Amino acid sequence: MTVLEILLPAFVASLILTGIHAYLGVHVVERGVIFVDLSLAQIAALGTTVAYLAGYDLHSGTAYLFSLGFTFLGAAIFAISRVHRRTRIPQEAIIGIVYAVSAAVAILVMSKATQETEHLKEMLVGNILSVSWKELGKTAVLYAAVGVFHFIFRKRFLLISMDEQAAERQGLNVRFWDFLFYVSFGFVVTSSVAIAGVLLVFCFLIVPSVTAMLFAERLGARLAIGWAMGVLVSAAGVSLSFVMDLPTGATIVATFGATLLLVAAFRWLLRRTLSANSVS
Repeated sequence: MTVLEILLPAFVASLILTGIHAYLGVHVVERGVIFVDLSLAQIAALGTTVAYLAGYDLHSGTAYLFSLGFTFLGAAIFAISRVHRRTRIPQEAIIGIVYAVSAAVAILVMSKATQETEHLKEMLVGNILSVSWKELGKTAVLYAAVGVFHFIFRKRFLLISMDEQAAERQGLNVRFWDFLFYVSFGFVVTSSVAIAGVLLVFCFLIVPSVTAMLFAERLGARLAIGWAMGVLVSAAGVSLSFVMDLPTGATIVATFGATLLLVAAFRWLLRRTLSANSVS
């Protein structure tokens, strides 16, 4: 196989992940539940780990169903826990607890399995180079279906994310629509973790959205910036992993972090320059 044949599926997988996660990231950042993706991804990974211990192949349909079932349970927990926003307990605390417990249980389960170190590594950073075109096709169809679902109900999802009180005044059942949001999120995360691992999925969700917020307020502009960043960083990360002979998933994660630092520094310098020019 040529270098292009090896790296191209990984790059296409990154593009597919960027497309859906950059949009979902807008909702996550606006809701202030930054670690919900990390927590759902960990729950999905726990489901896969349980399936592996039960004797199923990590990439089998049964393992996927295990992972999806665990993710739906997490979706229900997060939808119900939204009521705590009116109390002294923030929802982010619930999300953090779920993540910590899921990670701990996954480690306990893996301690009873063979090749536990390799499974832990794949769970965290994935093995995006091993993705097949068939798997990419199935994932693209699933993400397109989720995208259509969110497009149809975009006004309700965006209203709840941007202004929960206004949604309640309009009579929306916030907890019900939250559950639908997290279920659709769960479908995406379950497939994403199987391809890219927990850490890379988190970066695809949060980093493009945070970067876009530095420069834009409108949803369309934020999506455009997020998608553009995802494409460029994915290409750079995949290329660096090949040139420097590094793990692809971890390299993309590190590239996302470095890019965010550079963009934040550029914005700071730009604002300082504009401020100095206005004063003079």
